[in-house]
Amino acid sequence: MNHYLSRRSFISRAAMAGGGVLLANSVLGKIPFASANERVNLACVGVGNRAGEIIKDLYKTGLCNIVALCDVDMGAKQTQQLIKMFPDVPRFQDFREMFDKMGNQIDAVSIGTPDFAHFAITMTALELGKHVYVEKPMAQTFWEVELMMQKAKKHSNVVTQMGNQGHSEANYFQFKAWKDAGIIKDVTRIDAHMNNARRWHTWDPNMKNFPPAEKIPSTLDWELWQMQTLGHDYNKDFVNGQWRCWYDFGMGALGDWGAHILDTAHEFLELGLPTQVEATYLEGHNAFFFPMSSTIKFHFPKRKRMPAVDITWYDGLDNLPEIPEGYGVSGLDPNIPPPSTGEIEPAKLNPGKIIYGKDLTFKGASHGSTLQIIPESRANDLANKLPEVPESPSNHFANFLKACKGEEKTRSPFEIAGPLSQVFCLGVITQRLNGKIDFDPVKKEITNDKFANALLVGPPPAKGWEQYYKV
Repeated sequence: MNHYLSRRSFISRAAMAGGGVLLANSVLGKIPFASANERVNLACVGVGNRAGEIIKDLYKTGLCNIVALCDVDMGAKQTQQLIKMFPDVPRFQDFREMFDKMGNQIDAVSIGTPDFAHFAITMTALELGKHVYVEKPMAQTFWEVELMMQKAKKHSNVVTQMGNQGHSEANYFQFKAWKDAGIIKDVTRIDAHMNNARRWHTWDPNMKNFPPAEKIPSTLDWELWQMQTLGHDYNKDFVNGQWRCWYDFGMGALGDWGAHILDTAHEFLELGLPTQVEATYLEGHNAFFFPMSSTIKFHFPKRKRMPAVDITWYDGLDNLPEIPEGYGVSGLDPNIPPPSTGEIEPAKLNPGKIIYGKDLTFKGASHGSTLQIIPESRANDLANKLPEVPESPSNHFANFLKACKGEEKTRSPFEIAGPLSQVFCLGVITQRLNGKIDFDPVKKEITNDKFANALLVGPPPAKGWEQYYKV
C-alpha cells in the first residue's frame, strides 16, 4: 500500500497531531519535540526487528519527522508495531520507488536491513544527497565498504553515521581521555571475546547444501530481499535475523559484535588495516555458515610512535582467551543490549575485551561500557591520577540528527567506521577459507591468495544491480 504525501501536507498534518507525540506516547512516552520545520525528515528502510528499534530511538530524540517507511515485507508480523505507530506515513516495498516518489521530501535515511542489503540503499541515498544512518557493519564485502567511503567523500556535504552506539557513550569519551592523558599507551595486544550462543549453534556443520525451498510468504518480495545476491530459494532460515548465519548474507558473530567491542580501540589507537589475518582455530568449519567457534588473529603494524598490535578475536562456546591474574569478576553492564537471539546468557566471560599495554592492563565490556584497570590494587594506585572524562553531549541517534542539522559532527562517520568494517570483512574471509592472508593496506590487496583476494570484491552482482557499484 503506497501513499503520496506532499511536504506541505505532511507538516500541516504533523502540526495538527502535535508533531506525532500523541501517536507515540503509548510506546515511547512523552517526547520533547523540536518544531516541525526544525526536524530532519527521515525515511526508514527496514521496519521490523532491529530496524524498528533504530527508528524508535531516532524518533525518541524529538529531532526527526518519520516521512516514509520501506520494507520488503510490510505484511510481516515484525513490521506491525511501527506501522501502527505511524499509520499515516507513506509505505513502500521497494526503496527505489520510495526515493523516486518522495526524494525531494527526504533529508535523511535510516538503514536497518541485513548486512548485504546496506550497500545499494546507501549508495542510492548518497547519490541523492541524503544523510545516512546505517547499521553495523557498513556492508558485507571489503570492496562495498570501500565504495561507500568513496561515495561519501565525493558527496562531502552528506552526513554519515554507522550504528555502533557505543561511539557516543561513556567508553568513547573515556578511551579518548585516557589515551590523550597517556593512561592507555604502548598497547601491543588486545583479546576480544563474544562467547554466547549464536543462531547457528544447533545446526549440523556437515551440511551439504542450502536448506530446501519453502513457500514464499505472500507479503514478501523475495527477489527484492536478495538484491545483488539473487539466486537463492526462499527458506525461513534466511530471514528475520537468520541471514546473519550465512556467508552469503551476513558476517557472523564478528560482524555482529566486533564493532561494539573494538570500535574505540580501533579509532584511538589509529589501527587502520591489518597486514596479516589468520584463522588460528575453527570448530565446525563448513562451506555455508559460520563456524561454531572461531579464533582469529589480526596483526596491525607500528603506527607513528605506537607499537605493533595483535588483536585476537574469540567467539563460540568454550573458546575463551587467557584470563590475566587479577581480572576479577566478569560483570555484565545492564546497559548492553542483548543479542538478537534474546537475553545474554550467563557466561564464563561476558562480551568484551582485555587490553594489554606496556605498564597497564585493562578489561572492558562492549558498547558504551567503560574500561577498568586491573588488578584492582593497580587501579587504586592510579585513582587520583586519572583525567576527567567529559559526558557525551548526545546519544548516537541525536548525534546523527544534530549533525544533519549542522549542529554536531557524527562520531562514527564512514571515514572512521569504514576501515573498522573492512577489518571484519578480512576476518570473515579467513573464517570462510580457514586460512591466513597477507594484506597490503596501501594497495588494499591480499597478496598471498588469489581466491581470497577475489573475495574482497565478492561474486558479481545479479543483473540489474551493477549500477550501484559505480562512484
